[in-house]
Amino acid sequence: MNKSDLIIKIMNLNSQINQKEIEKSVNTFFDTITISLTNSQKVELRGFGSFGVKKREARLARNPKTGSTVAVSAKKISFFKMGKGMKEQLNN
Repeated sequence: MNKSDLIIKIMNLNSQINQKEIEKSVNTFFDTITISLTNSQKVELRGFGSFGVKKREARLARNPKTGSTVAVSAKKISFFKMGKGMKEQLNN
């Protein structure tokens, strides 16, 4: 499912709300999560999961094609950890 599918699904469940309002709400939701992660804040949605940011230190890696050593700079990566409610739904 992508963002447009999500908007259509919400629209089908809530016919009294127009598409523009739903689209604005969905975009605001994702923008808020993105801004929080950009500021290294954790986002927790109870029963669904949590999003966070981890810092990866600089390291030496290997180019699989040539086998040569390559320096990889430090960077931040995002992660998602499934909540208990979602784990239970997926495993039933």
